[in-house]
Formats: sequence, C-alpha cells, structure tokens
Amino acid sequence: MQATIKPSLQGLRPAISFMTNLEIIRQLYAAFAARDRVTILNLFHPNIVWIQNDGFPNGGTHTGALTVLDGVFARLGQEWSTWGAHVSEWLDAGGSIIAIGEYQGTHASTRRSMRAAFAHVYRVESGRITRFQQFADTHQVRTAMSPCA
Repeated sequence: MQATIKPSLQGLRPAISFMTNLEIIRQLYAAFAARDRVTILNLFHPNIVWIQNDGFPNGGTHTGALTVLDGVFARLGQEWSTWGAHVSEWLDAGGSIIAIGEYQGTHASTRRSMRAAFAHVYRVESGRITRFQQFADTHQVRTAMSPCA
C-alpha cells in the first residue's frame, strides 16, 4: 500500500491515508468526474509525465501536474460540451494500473457525439501518479470534432 497526502481539516499538516495503487487510480477517476482539482493535484506527482495519443485532442507528452490540469483538461472542457471516461475493467500490475473503458462525449462546436475505446496505463510511485500513457481510438474522437464528417 502507498501513502497519499491529503490536506488536513486544519490546513496545518497533511493527513496521510494508506491506499493501494488501484485505490489511488480509482480515486483519480472519481475526482475527474467531480472536477475536484485539489484531489487531482494531491494524487499527481508534481512532475507527472502525461502521454496522450497523437491524433487525440492535446496529443503529445505533457510534463507537470499544473500543465496537465490547466493545459490538457481545461482545454478538453472548453472544446467538449460533455466528456466522460467510463472504466469497465481494472488491471492491477503492482506499480502499474491499467484502466480499460470507453470515452463518451459531445463536441461543443460540431455537436457530434462519439464513443471511443481506451486503455490507460498509470505508474504510481510512493503514493503519487508519476506517469500516464493513453491508448485510444482517436478516429472516433477526430470524427466527432470534424465539421465535415
């Protein structure tokens, strides 16, 4: 089990709770769904490496927790009127956790909806997420984004 640090109620000292790597990643998806920025930042290592498929919105490698939140996710929220990542299967490989599921969303400007399969591979070290790598059906996403599809 890894320790994650959460702000204490008094805000003076961090409270430590022990969670497995799988619990850490499950908590991340719950925080994404709730748009809980504080929890996400507590789960991310400050120098997280976030790799998204080329051809996916904001595809490429992004480094740093704030870069990922303010660059990748803020832009996703602006470009899509709805967006969700629904996990159907979890695979625990110790230091790596794999989430298999489906994106669902509606693009804001084209109003086209899509569903696209994904596999997310996370690396967790000392209770913080240090790396994310995405494998996704970018064709479905790009089709929804295209005004001429």
